[in-house]
Amino acid sequence: MPDHPTHVGHVHLKVRDVDRALDFYTEVLKLDITERHGRYAFCSWGEHHHDVALQGLGEDAPGPSPGVGMYHAAFEVEVGEALRNIFERLQDRGVRVSPVDHGISKALYFDDPDGNGLEVYLDTRTERDQQEWQGRNEPFDPTAL
Repeated sequence: MPDHPTHVGHVHLKVRDVDRALDFYTEVLKLDITERHGRYAFCSWGEHHHDVALQGLGEDAPGPSPGVGMYHAAFEVEVGEALRNIFERLQDRGVRVSPVDHGISKALYFDDPDGNGLEVYLDTRTERDQQEWQGRNEPFDPTAL
């Protein structure tokens, strides 16, 4: 048994409005609500009690600010079709998305309604026989996946 963590257990995000955040995360990322207590909500894709925890702070809470801190939370998909579907759901909501091909992955970068940075990506290392990132950051068309 390793004497260190082996995976990220969950992401805990502070949001202004839990209901608005739940609508976004359940519709765009297809998370299921596993538990709800007042200003807290827990969501999962089924294997854990929660993969994402949401904590409502109220509409007057300040948004994330630039500088030192978390850049984004990333979620991996297994197939290109899933990445394309998420891109389309984001487009339907009018969410600004930056699709980036890193050579080792294809990623969608976007913000949730509260400005929390998110990434959804497809690992492409085996299909491209490239194991290390070479500094590649090129746009790609997610609808072609």
